[in-house]
Amino acid sequence: MAVTEAELAQAQARAAATRQAGYALTARYDRRTARVVVGLDSGLQVAFPVRLAEGLAHAAPADLAEIEISPTGLGLHWPKLDADVYVPALLQGVFGSKRWMAAQLGAAGGKARTKAKITAARENGRKGGRPRRATA
Repeated sequence: MAVTEAELAQAQARAAATRQAGYALTARYDRRTARVVVGLDSGLQVAFPVRLAEGLAHAAPADLAEIEISPTGLGLHWPKLDADVYVPALLQGVFGSKRWMAAQLGAAGGKARTKAKITAARENGRKGGRPRRATA
């Protein structure tokens, strides 16, 4: 599929508009804190724990230390892990794909221990447990 000059110009304009919110100039892995530290064009530094990012949680420190910044500054890439983080999403607190984020939120919700949840679980247990799914 060939890209026309007009399509290329539109893509470049979208990238420039996205970069106005901030883009990465530097990125490094801090072994002491197990965080990735990203230096933005505004002078701001953002750090996040690797355990929060899709594809980084169980990686070796040597693999985490090798970070590439995309030419636009909008992406971070770990070549040894084949993992990527989109900088604008990172700034919004999104650390992975929608599916991966949903799984993380579901796991966190499943660990919640409130009185209401305990009571509901006991009631379901008295009724024979969670109802089985109907099969088609």
